[in-house]
Amino acid sequence: MTIHDHNTQFEDVTVQPGAVDAVSDGLPEVASTTVPPTLRRRLSAGTATGARSIASKYALLVVWAAMALFFYIALPSTFGRVATLQSIFGSQEVLVFLGIAALTTLSVGEFDLSIASIMGIAATTVPVLVTLHHWNVALACVVAIVACLACGALNAFFVVKVGVSSLVVTLGTGTLLIGVAEFISSSSQVSISNAAFSKLSLFSILGLPISFYYGLVLVAAFAYMSSWTPLGRHMLFVGANREVARLAGIRVNRVRTGSYLVASVIAGIGGILLVSSTGGFDASGSAGYLLPALAAVFLGTAVVQPGQFNPIGTLIGIYFLETGIFGLELFGYSGWVQDVFYGAGLVVAVAVATIVRNRASTG
Repeated sequence: MTIHDHNTQFEDVTVQPGAVDAVSDGLPEVASTTVPPTLRRRLSAGTATGARSIASKYALLVVWAAMALFFYIALPSTFGRVATLQSIFGSQEVLVFLGIAALTTLSVGEFDLSIASIMGIAATTVPVLVTLHHWNVALACVVAIVACLACGALNAFFVVKVGVSSLVVTLGTGTLLIGVAEFISSSSQVSISNAAFSKLSLFSILGLPISFYYGLVLVAAFAYMSSWTPLGRHMLFVGANREVARLAGIRVNRVRTGSYLVASVIAGIGGILLVSSTGGFDASGSAGYLLPALAAVFLGTAVVQPGQFNPIGTLIGIYFLETGIFGLELFGYSGWVQDVFYGAGLVVAVAVATIVRNRASTG
């Protein structure tokens, strides 16, 4: 048989039986189970790296469990009660909302030191309107959220439009808002007595107030948004590099402005839940909520996604810090221990986040 293709002629080639076997017999055998040393080293290095990655992601959870176990062994009659778990997990909803509010602006590379004061505006406005001016509770809550939204717009105007440093602006507006809250409350604690309003945060589900589950829903929603939506990716791009994000077609200033507005609304909702659960609020105490929220946010960068701000890490950081404070208070260390624990937690958290970030950039 002759095959013609592009003026090239190939004659028939006859292969004798056994010729292939003869050729193959002359080749060296390669064992299928033999792994080259270089590949073995790479596999071992990959396994070690994976183990270190898992350890870095969840080390804080191990420390949290060890701390809880220590308190349980040392104080079994007090720390080991169900009431202790209810106290730890059922009283931090305000910090969860403030933590996510701080996370909203930090994700785009901005600081908002006014979130606690904005929370205070909401927590002051509602009882003042309801108790002193006899407004409907629902309408008072709407007005409080609108007021918080205006505060966020004020921050966004000076930071995004005018170009002033976010640290300077939000530090100034935070102090200003504390004064405004004290003015509208006549520098005294304002209270509200409304059973339906109290149930908004105190209604019990499985032994925990419903406000605890509000915090879980908020964290889950933020985690989904930041990981699975275009908006979340845009926020991360803006936080990483504004100029590159702008060149990629992202409306950087719109994202930055939106972060301040959303953060203010979240903080305002936290203020409403606070006054709903406690029945009153002292405007001068707003600043005391800022440090715990920031400490939890930065501590959260040491877990789940090391070196990155993330909502699940923030949630873990909040309850990690509260567990430590609650346990030390059961030992009799009260008053000063809260400030020391939150202050040390913030410093350690920032240091850990910096070390992890530097290792990631050099690795």
